[in-house]
Amino acid sequence: MCGYAGFFGTGQYDRNQVLEQMSEIIAHRGPDSAGSFVDDYVALGFRRLSIIDLAGGSQPIHSADGRYVIVFNGEIYNYREIRKELIEQYGRTFRTDSDTEVILQAYQVFGNETASRLRGMFSFIIYDKERHTLYGARDYFGIKPLYYGKMNDTLFFGSEIKSFLPHPAFRKEINHEAVKMYLIFQYSALPETLFKGIFKLTPGSYFTYEDGVFTQTKYFDPTYETTQRTLEETVAAIDKTVLDSVEYHQIADVEVGSFLSAGVDSSYIASTVKPMKTYTVGFGVGGFDETTYARDLSEILHMKHASKMISADEFFDILPQVQYHSDEPHANLSAVPLWFLAELAAKDVKVVLSGEGADEMFGGYEFYIPSKGGNRYQKIVPYPVRKALAKAASKLPHFKGQAFLQRNVEDLKNSYIGQAFIMDNEQADQLLKPAYKSKMRYQDVTRPYFDKVKDCDQSRQMMFLDMHLWLPNDILLKADKMTMAHSLELRVPYLDREVWKLARTIDTKYEIEGMTTKKAFRKAALSHIPKEWARRKKLGFLVPFRVWITEEKYYTRVKDYINQDWCAEFFDIDLLNTWLDEHYHKKANHARKIYTVYSFLLWYEQYFIKR
Repeated sequence: MCGYAGFFGTGQYDRNQVLEQMSEIIAHRGPDSAGSFVDDYVALGFRRLSIIDLAGGSQPIHSADGRYVIVFNGEIYNYREIRKELIEQYGRTFRTDSDTEVILQAYQVFGNETASRLRGMFSFIIYDKERHTLYGARDYFGIKPLYYGKMNDTLFFGSEIKSFLPHPAFRKEINHEAVKMYLIFQYSALPETLFKGIFKLTPGSYFTYEDGVFTQTKYFDPTYETTQRTLEETVAAIDKTVLDSVEYHQIADVEVGSFLSAGVDSSYIASTVKPMKTYTVGFGVGGFDETTYARDLSEILHMKHASKMISADEFFDILPQVQYHSDEPHANLSAVPLWFLAELAAKDVKVVLSGEGADEMFGGYEFYIPSKGGNRYQKIVPYPVRKALAKAASKLPHFKGQAFLQRNVEDLKNSYIGQAFIMDNEQADQLLKPAYKSKMRYQDVTRPYFDKVKDCDQSRQMMFLDMHLWLPNDILLKADKMTMAHSLELRVPYLDREVWKLARTIDTKYEIEGMTTKKAFRKAALSHIPKEWARRKKLGFLVPFRVWITEEKYYTRVKDYINQDWCAEFFDIDLLNTWLDEHYHKKANHARKIYTVYSFLLWYEQYFIKR
């Protein structure tokens, strides 16, 4: 696992010095070594975290004929098979045992088809020194990031946006159009980031850059095609495929650890790997702690275990760093415990396995359960009444039926945006100052994905949307940024192309049954873990932010922050204060909206005021 930064273009500046500054900013991604390549056209900077071929895997790597050079972030799990094919069928010879060289030599044989042959997590750039062109790609699911943008005839590219800041051609400006969607989704939901002119390469895509033209092409376009199997056959297929993927994901020349929570996803992985050590974190507030379950499972499976309890002060103190390392504002509360979890694991290991992706693959979220009576409710109750009831429910503390009222205002295409829905279009526009309001609606973002799976059942439609928006832009983004901030490589065995080949064919009746999610997946896990863990309801990283801001100390901390003069550039401060005061006095639950705005302001302060 590593990081890279670079640019294509000329200018009146010291190219080597600028590249060094760009690379230094992402040194946390690769503290073991640094490398670079610079000519009159391109500059490639690299930071290495040594995992495979510790002695020979330094980058950039050049082809034997000197024509091509590559920088690569990630791990290729089938690199030995590809290497063997290149040797036996194409007569290639290798100078290293690294997966990086395999990608480079594969490109010399397969060209633009290279990305589609790789099994793993990856983001890379290959430069052709003769034709002065670029080829780059991002993995199937968006596990590894690849940012790019063109300003003043200079193309920037890299693992993190912050690496572009030192370049004299880079113009730092907020993308006004993206702020509204951030408030709704809690993450940057558009291809163009919160930095105007900087984009995310779409997962499962490669790009070419030639004669100043940037062309992006999809090589992975997921679809569903149900295969008839019995439940027992489905369970057996899941177990075999998961075990195979877990084995591949342990390929490394260093020790591999494992994250472990109370849920089935990470427990399934840890039970099959049985690593030397597992890691978990929690909070010393009732209902927000999973450390006991993780410790108990580790004892059952005879694994060493390390855990940490996070205090409220630690949580609030680290938020600026979390936002800085996220590159864009990010309001998933679980990013903070993940920060501390990565910090804990990095004391012992360089690589950890984790359970991200199982829910999107095998139907794990409760939202995927068909709403009983939802369709009938929408037919009987007029839309204005449904909308009024949902608005009233959103202002109240949690009560039974609250989610039902909020979910069933409109049909699926107009109501579902993923696992987080912070505020609707009208609320976002009400909060924003005129310069940041937008005619764009969240339906404009989600509709193209629903259209692609319009013939699938509703559970599949939601899974498809989450796989394209929630997974790469929220779950995997925080996983990459929080772990790499501590020079820790995180691997996700469920997000594997072979696992997907199976998951796309599973009948949804084996995923969602009654109130049970991941039915077949849980049965597969039962072969390895106690039934209490296989059946336990999904919790995720629960964070007691809503509890803390009813305490005067943290209420005052947030209130003082949002009332700084510069915050009024973006938001209606009176409305923010109303939300905060109502929450503090327990008249309504506005915690998620408050945290989303608070995270944005912390991010803005890091990038536009302090830096």
